Amino acid sequence: MNDYYADLHIHIGRTSSGKPVKITASKQLTLENILIEASGHKGMDIIGVIDCHVPEVLLTLENGIGEGKWLELQHGGIRFESTTLLLGCEIEVYDSLCKGPLHVLVFMPTIERMKDFSYWLGSRVKNLTLSTQRMYGEAKTLQKKVRELNGLFIPAHIFTPHKSLYGSGVRASLEEVMDPEWIDAVELGLSSDTEMASKVTELDKYPFLTNSDAHSTAKIGREYQKFKLAEPSFEEVRMALKGEGGRRIASNHGLNPLLGKYYRTVCETCGAAKEEQEQACKNCGSSRFTKGVSTRLSELADRNAGSGRERPPYVHQVPLQFIPGIGPKTLEKLKTAFGTEMTILHEVSKERLENVLPAKTAAYILAAREGRLGAEPGGGGIYGRVSKT
Repeated sequence: MNDYYADLHIHIGRTSSGKPVKITASKQLTLENILIEASGHKGMDIIGVIDCHVPEVLLTLENGIGEGKWLELQHGGIRFESTTLLLGCEIEVYDSLCKGPLHVLVFMPTIERMKDFSYWLGSRVKNLTLSTQRMYGEAKTLQKKVRELNGLFIPAHIFTPHKSLYGSGVRASLEEVMDPEWIDAVELGLSSDTEMASKVTELDKYPFLTNSDAHSTAKIGREYQKFKLAEPSFEEVRMALKGEGGRRIASNHGLNPLLGKYYRTVCETCGAAKEEQEQACKNCGSSRFTKGVSTRLSELADRNAGSGRERPPYVHQVPLQFIPGIGPKTLEKLKTAFGTEMTILHEVSKERLENVLPAKTAAYILAAREGRLGAEPGGGGIYGRVSKT
């Protein structure tokens, strides 16, 4: 078995012809640019591009394979240089069983399976050419179709306050809207980690995934996991999620939850943090708050943190862009010297870093590697910050 880094939640901003896909994503986030960035700059071995249901994206993939630019693998996925692309789709589910809308990720092993899924989805959404469209139908119907096509079904960023399973979709249990047997994994999101999520007993049966939800090339690899696989392919990832044949998730690498955009509950008007028993904001008087993941988990928790099944280690990873002293020019300097961001974050020695960076900045990278960086909490859509002391 070998180690493979994987980020399974990356959006496409524009098609090759310039048409919008994920409207809120960067225009530079084309399929081609994603592959180049993930392979040549980030060092991601496996990526999940979750807008592959779009007809023009499927055509681009087929043409690229026909031209010899990419290779469709026997065991699922598409190969580009040192990176395997898994074909995914993000869908917004909101039916009569849901308290509010929630997002799920679907992955298919081949282009043909994704084409079948895209055709099926087309009669259930208003605009198949855009990302994360609302599906008109029940979550269980979607789960059944994914099973028929031999795909994977994964609820996305499950605790965030907007459009997630626990944040907006259900009152207390996923069984309110989904068949628990037809879930392959759950994605934690940027404002929670394994210790926090382990407080919810019904999640014991599912592996935890940590992905970037990238809306720009810079955010690719912001969160990821390390898989133990025989090869980087769809079927190997499926086996890892099931823990079969020695395949497994070896570790999760994600933001310290304090750095996430929705860790704490804050006032919607002024952004001030909410005190536990506070009914109105002490700063501006507003009674409207955006509930943070930490607050929501305190409502859902039915046991202490760290309980339940044995989990892979969760490494509080700080992306290079979050580290004080590393701006765009410094980042390019680092990549020129050492290659990919994975190499810089995990492998380059203190001495070599100090040949390129001030000693203080190099020390921040080493502290991030060892999980020693402090953080000031974020909330209400604003990221937290790395402490400089």
